Amino acid sequence: MEKNYLLSVTLDSENCTGCTNCLKRCPTEAIRVRGGKAKIKKMYCIDCGECIRICPHHAKRAAYDSLDTLADFEYKIALPPPSLYAQFNNLDDKSLVLDALIQFGFDEVFEVAAAAEIISAATRQELRREGVRLPLISSACPSTVRLIRVRFPNLIDNISRLAAPIDLAADLAVKAAITKTGLPREKIGVFFITPCPAKVTSVYSPLGIGKSNVDRVIAVSDIYPKLLSAMKKVYEKYDDDDFSHTNTIAGKIGVSWGNRGGEAAGLIIDRYLAADGIENVIRVLNDLEDNKIHNVDFIELNACAGGCVGGVLTVENPFIANVKLNKLRKYLPVSGTHTEDGFPESIRLTKPIEYLPLFEYGGSVAESIAMMQKIDAQFARLPGLDCGCCGAPSCRAHAEDIIKGKTTENECIHLLKKNLQALAGVSTGISGD
Repeated sequence: MEKNYLLSVTLDSENCTGCTNCLKRCPTEAIRVRGGKAKIKKMYCIDCGECIRICPHHAKRAAYDSLDTLADFEYKIALPPPSLYAQFNNLDDKSLVLDALIQFGFDEVFEVAAAAEIISAATRQELRREGVRLPLISSACPSTVRLIRVRFPNLIDNISRLAAPIDLAADLAVKAAITKTGLPREKIGVFFITPCPAKVTSVYSPLGIGKSNVDRVIAVSDIYPKLLSAMKKVYEKYDDDDFSHTNTIAGKIGVSWGNRGGEAAGLIIDRYLAADGIENVIRVLNDLEDNKIHNVDFIELNACAGGCVGGVLTVENPFIANVKLNKLRKYLPVSGTHTEDGFPESIRLTKPIEYLPLFEYGGSVAESIAMMQKIDAQFARLPGLDCGCCGAPSCRAHAEDIIKGKTTENECIHLLKKNLQALAGVSTGISGD
């Protein structure tokens, strides 16, 4: 198990009613309801945000850094993702958003979309490399990567060894800032503006790299209202000759990463598959593991519906955001970055992504088989309704919890009722009586 593993999805126990909506949606069965309150199994959570999205009582929240942490650094760099641009109405020039970030208090802005274009170019080259395992799965969505390592270990070698845009952008921004300012690294703060909790985890508990160069992660939803007023001030200055717009770099390819299929489309290939929404991601991974997917060289998987614009820390409807981003793309060049001089060293992951055997039942094959037999026997005693009333997402999960000593059979109200009525000589009507 990993030490000091950060969980970005948190629970507000006071708001939780134990309604079981969240545990039925969790893709890794990381949630249980015990004592009338939801509990998150830390190592099982992939921070996809589905429980935040589905909770009617707002009992699930995402942990991220406060805007007040800008005061922690002398020189502050903002890393805006493409999804940020899609939050604003009638935006036909993204430099308005970039300038607003400077107006808000940042000293410099580095577009994550610019780093995405570099990774797109490197991926095109990677797909031509001899020996690469196809189909190549994008490493950009941290929820997808974490899902693969706990549920689909046979697909780990298919994950791209190229860094996510956020990490490459942070590395390039830091190096440029040190050269420009002469300041030591500790006085330079890199702030990523995140659309989802998974990217918070990817910064503080990274996979594939030793340490992220991002220092703080703030939410799109937090900075959005601040940027609206800052953008108004910037707009009023557009006719002022003394006002210099922030340099905008990224073109269509980089900005498209915020939408579903945007990364794959930027590779300029035909043999690709793009899926969004955690249930669709799981379906694709299941089919890939079962060797049902053929003639595909690249797979882009986004845990959020619509892509990153659908993250739970955004403010706009993801489908409307997709329309906004598509409109913005019309005014951009195809690409604003150049890689003729080669790729930066930090474009590649430096550490292996290793299988995390959370769903294994024992330390050996014999132990696993014995445990599975016990679970199968216990499962056969349960009604198979998957109602969630026991506090587990399914009867199978409840059987596992019973065998592992986490709960008791009597938590199943249907089985308890059946047993009580059997004692009284009354039929329950449940199959198996």
